[in-house]
Amino acid sequence: MALSQALFDAIVDGKAQLAQSLVEEELEAGADPLALVSATMIPAMDEVGKLFHEEEYFVPELLLSARAMKAAMTPLRPLLAAKGAKPAGVVVAGAVKGDLHDIGKNLVTSMLEGAGFQVIDLGADVTPESFVAAIREHRPQIVCLSALLTVTMESMRTTIAAIKAADLRREVKVLVGGAPLSERYATEIGADGYGATASDAVALARRCVGLSN
Repeated sequence: MALSQALFDAIVDGKAQLAQSLVEEELEAGADPLALVSATMIPAMDEVGKLFHEEEYFVPELLLSARAMKAAMTPLRPLLAAKGAKPAGVVVAGAVKGDLHDIGKNLVTSMLEGAGFQVIDLGADVTPESFVAAIREHRPQIVCLSALLTVTMESMRTTIAAIKAADLRREVKVLVGGAPLSERYATEIGADGYGATASDAVALARRCVGLSN
């Protein structure tokens, strides 16, 4: 059972305001911030991913749960920072050059944040040079590339080539996703993994940093 079953249920049910209120109540009662995250909130998002794979949840439910997780994190972030708590990992994410579609990318970043990652979201239409600059600045473990259009898929290849040319490829795992992609294409362009869904992307990211799913 979760440390706080009510908080667990609020996140799974996508009730953002309730989730934040419950966190505030737990903190006032003396709950440990890190324990709330690790024993209740991350397991709640794991449950959401499980429900999605079982086709009991769909994209709208994922978005609501991710929003609830984000709200629940609001009162916790300063406390975790004060304790020196480290994120599960650092992720740089963006839709590649030429692609202005960011709904899928936004869903992935929300769920990554819900899973305890620090996410640097570069937005849409991100050039290879911008990805390289962000890697140099933030030193992430993972880079997530998104493309929704067939015509922008090649920008993923160009971006990975730019990361390699900058001598940064060995420092990061590159994960790709988007409607026109496939596992085969991900392998062809030299990516480290392909996520067909947002929950798949989170599972891959967790494996990349040595966390079990």
